[in-house]
Amino acid sequence: MKKTLFLLLAFILLGIAAIWYISAKPDNMSRLASERTFAVPDTASIYKIFIADRYGVNTLLERKNGYWQFDGKYRARKNAMDNLLDAIRRVEMKFQPPAPMSRNIINSLATDGLKVEIYDKQDKMVMSYYIGGSTSDERGTFILRDGFEQPYVAHLPGWEGNLRFRYNLAGDEWRDRAVFSTQLEDIQALSVEYPLQRDKSFRIERKGDEFALYPFYEITPQIARPLRDGAIEAYLIGFAHLSAETYQNKNPNRDSLDKMIPFCEIMLTDTKGNTRSARFYPRDPTIVENATTGKREEVVERFNCLSSTGDFMVVQNVLLKKVLWAYEYFFQN
Repeated sequence: MKKTLFLLLAFILLGIAAIWYISAKPDNMSRLASERTFAVPDTASIYKIFIADRYGVNTLLERKNGYWQFDGKYRARKNAMDNLLDAIRRVEMKFQPPAPMSRNIINSLATDGLKVEIYDKQDKMVMSYYIGGSTSDERGTFILRDGFEQPYVAHLPGWEGNLRFRYNLAGDEWRDRAVFSTQLEDIQALSVEYPLQRDKSFRIERKGDEFALYPFYEITPQIARPLRDGAIEAYLIGFAHLSAETYQNKNPNRDSLDKMIPFCEIMLTDTKGNTRSARFYPRDPTIVENATTGKREEVVERFNCLSSTGDFMVVQNVLLKKVLWAYEYFFQN
């Protein structure tokens, strides 16, 4: 009986203490809530994201008119931004680690953490935290709210993985990979030149609301057959978004390409007078046997690309072939 009364009295005293703590220390509760809050639910209000690592690599992402800009001059890759903004919107505390683990997390963040700063349209910082490595099972990521001392393990509800990968891209990994990205209605002129197959080369020019097709070289005879209905428009749609697989701007082989004859060179001018061009070179062709003819043939799966932007890119043939038409392809048989 005495033991029961003692436990009841202890429970009542603990309850009274908790009520007093909550009512007398609202600042403590508010601080606790703040250090456990990392998400910015309204990502539409975000206009700038700054990410810095401990080695001096900084990333600046800024919202522009309908797109995100990287490093003040490049369009950011949509998929990368979607993944980052999804993390910013949904990241939440998974659990508070025990004291020994917390000390290790602090040390890890101090040596390898990423500082993340998020700003609104008025350039006011709305969130700042450090994000580090992951737990051993890769289901949680170390995180620490800027200005606080208690680290936590965070996650995205319904998603498993290391959140750090969404923040820890570098340089060209953030950039949009479009080789060409011009809508049909914005194309003024286009030329496709095959230096070693001159009769395959052609030009397209806008004439009012229509397009006209010509051989690229004046010495190439014009084909007299009728054009296939909608063939030019169907072809030009392929330039709405032709993407590279990756950038390889540090590839030492890029300089040697300038001395080589490209397989194809494409130049596109939009209705505002902006011109963009790209030269394509077969990359590591594979020799395979043709099952029909029995002959050994070269198969090209990727092309090196030198863009007028100064970039060296790699483009998959499965994507590029939609714009590698020949002059005669536009005509009826």
